[in-house]
Amino acid sequence: MSITPADAPSLPPELQGAVDELLAEAGISANRSLIERILVTGLHLGTDPTDRLDLKITAAALEEMRAAFRLFAPYAEVPKVTVFGSARTKPDDPGYAQAEQVAAALAEQGWMVVTGAGPGIMEAATKGAGPRRSLGVSIRLPFEESPNPVLVDPNRVSMKYFFTRKLMLVKESRGFVCLPGGFGTLDETFELLTLQQTGKAEPVPIVLLDRPGGHYWRGLAEFVEAELAAGGFIALDDLDRVLITEDPVRAVDEIVGFWRNYDSLRWVGDRLVLRLRSAPSDAEIASLNERFAGILAGGRIERVGPYAVERSDADRVELPRLALELAPRQVGELHRLIRAIDELPSAPAEPPLGV
Repeated sequence: MSITPADAPSLPPELQGAVDELLAEAGISANRSLIERILVTGLHLGTDPTDRLDLKITAAALEEMRAAFRLFAPYAEVPKVTVFGSARTKPDDPGYAQAEQVAAALAEQGWMVVTGAGPGIMEAATKGAGPRRSLGVSIRLPFEESPNPVLVDPNRVSMKYFFTRKLMLVKESRGFVCLPGGFGTLDETFELLTLQQTGKAEPVPIVLLDRPGGHYWRGLAEFVEAELAAGGFIALDDLDRVLITEDPVRAVDEIVGFWRNYDSLRWVGDRLVLRLRSAPSDAEIASLNERFAGILAGGRIERVGPYAVERSDADRVELPRLALELAPRQVGELHRLIRAIDELPSAPAEPPLGV
């Protein structure tokens, strides 16, 4: 029998009362139900036959996430790009200069740069952005990696577990630049690709930046096409949402340009709502319907106003909107639709500074 979080037994009335009292004494009112769930889950872990190691993992993961949330909280409204790449890349490597150039260009346009806070590519990106426009989530290892000296406190946090670190490196950013690296870089890159392919993360620009004349990412793309796509494990066009380039300028344009007109999305029931910076014309909407009819489960792409749930949340209500019913397994096509929206004649001429 499978067990889901909804199957967790409720607390006895006396314990539930104690939890309610504790929350009241702590002065917790915002998001109270979520804090209650965390507390109740912790109590259940204590009454379940939970192994001590499992409890240590749970406690450390929660502590690490809290530390990272506090690190990122002051910069919630600042767009961020995460740069992945090898900790072993030396300063004389062309990839080091590329990472520094990309980070510097993005910082000039109002972005912050997030890295794993280590040496190599991570240090290069921190140098490019500057220590005050850089955030780092480092990993504690018995060898090899230590926080790079360019990144200053309090703009970094240290973690024990790769999974919590990767969560924070991914969830906070609106764009990603991946340079060549080892197992860790590939793990991070495939995490991004998996989240995008499955729709578990909102569409974002992903750039795979190769060394000049390099074959690292092109080689990966060839493997993906020859083995994964040919074997039927993924769709042939699953990598189309990713830009592979050797040009740092193109990398920056891809990250920033993705947000030229597109702002955000939200599901309202079975309707996908795309919030934009500039309202498209009737003719442009008709063109989008003609080009993207294949991704619709029914109906058309149409102009809408803010839905009631958006208004109640004060969720980007000032922005123009398009809504559609997305067909199953068409999440990847959202990238193409967003890029088409960014290229409409009605779209702003330039991406916004700092999005």
